[in-house]
Amino acid sequence: MTVSADDLDAALSSVVAILRPATGLDWSVPAGSLEWDCWHTAEHVGDCLISFAGQLVAQPEKRFVRFMAAADTDASPEEVLEFAEAGGRILAATVRTSEPEVRAYHPTGRADPEGFAAMGCVEALLHGDDIAQGLGLAVDPPRDVCARLLARLFPDSARDLADVDPWAALRWSTGRIALPGHPQLTEWRWRAVPLGD
Repeated sequence: MTVSADDLDAALSSVVAILRPATGLDWSVPAGSLEWDCWHTAEHVGDCLISFAGQLVAQPEKRFVRFMAAADTDASPEEVLEFAEAGGRILAATVRTSEPEVRAYHPTGRADPEGFAAMGCVEALLHGDDIAQGLGLAVDPPRDVCARLLARLFPDSARDLADVDPWAALRWSTGRIALPGHPQLTEWRWRAVPLGD
């Protein structure tokens, strides 16, 4: 089960479809259980996904490429959501044009294009859901995408939670929720390194 740029596009589209109609609301409220507000959480998504694209382009072995992307400080909620989506679409385009053997630094291991696509999906979905919760909404991502993300980044969870809804399993794997028989995680780590490496 491989994760692709198409999965990233699908994840982004599912988040944007929920959040775009809510851009008239107050995005200064906390994003779910995060310390950030909704606006800054969306900005983080854009920065993170653009950074992942930068990693794939520059392919550093031991560090992040030294830059930071930020939304204009006076950007409206609609504009900061646009910034987050643009970051994701840039990452998707970069994944599509990167050779499969490319490897680049991430703190959890040298990732390939599939790994960066998967991590980008998780960032978009989980932080999109954090924002949605802050605004009284909920993200409902494609379950096939969630299943591929689990298989790529959290192979133990994919195996141990095979009978659990993949979106719930993904939220559990990232410390967002508890599941019956599985207490909420206080620490977690995904696998950036390709499964075959």
